[in-house]
Amino acid sequence: MREVEYNTVVETVARLCKEANYFLGDDVYNAIKNGLEKEESPVGKDILNQLLKNADIAKNEEIPICQDTGFAVIFLEHGADVRVKGDINQAITEGVAKGYTEGYLRKSILSDPVKGKNTNDNTPPIIYTTIVPGDKIKITVAPKGGGSENMSAVKMMTPADGIEGVKKFVIDTVVQASSNPCPPIVVGVGIGGNFEYVAFLAKKALLRNIGERNPDPFYADVERELLEKINNTGVGPMGLGGRITCLDVFIEVFPRHIASFPAAVNINCHAARHKSAVI
Repeated sequence: MREVEYNTVVETVARLCKEANYFLGDDVYNAIKNGLEKEESPVGKDILNQLLKNADIAKNEEIPICQDTGFAVIFLEHGADVRVKGDINQAITEGVAKGYTEGYLRKSILSDPVKGKNTNDNTPPIIYTTIVPGDKIKITVAPKGGGSENMSAVKMMTPADGIEGVKKFVIDTVVQASSNPCPPIVVGVGIGGNFEYVAFLAKKALLRNIGERNPDPFYADVERELLEKINNTGVGPMGLGGRITCLDVFIEVFPRHIASFPAAVNINCHAARHKSAVI
């Protein structure tokens, strides 16, 4: 059984929190850059150029891409043949506190959803743990801002709605969101499972890189179709009209009950942030 030091987890998470908020992924940056060639609106082109300039400043000066540095969502892939010398959840929590404090990242978490009171270190994080083969631990930090999260949706559809019903639900959700999630957006779609798991699928889908298709050709085609249809809605960059409303659409699926047909849409703003490390 391989062992990992407690502080190794703390320091890794702290670093990922800062990097995720400072450095826009090359895939997203290039997708925005490529969008300039397709965007027909002068205002839309100007916005896309500003987003690229913003990302450059954030990277060079190591400051947040967006003032909303998000809820720290952690995807943990824990090898079955490795253990942390201590409570790994506590180590992750300490890492988030350290990263958000040292990195001067905005603290946005309230200790109670109704009564309020800021925790002052952006903890607790939300941690999704999966046990996998091997002796490695993969940690992905995906900060999720409130503006895009608020535009997400879950719908308990009927089996008769089928894939066409899902497509309509996704497009309607994006159009209704309009400018609120700061487009161009990335859209994660979950299909199947049950009420709570379908939302997880939609969020997990957002961890993919731009252009990374679902391995099932059927769903890969649906992703391409939805991307085209969303970009034909005319919402455009920042909701001010244009062609580039969405950078990509990712679908994750899971088996379902015969009587249920859950679907979920989780939207990321143009600052689609996630950084990973393996220890």
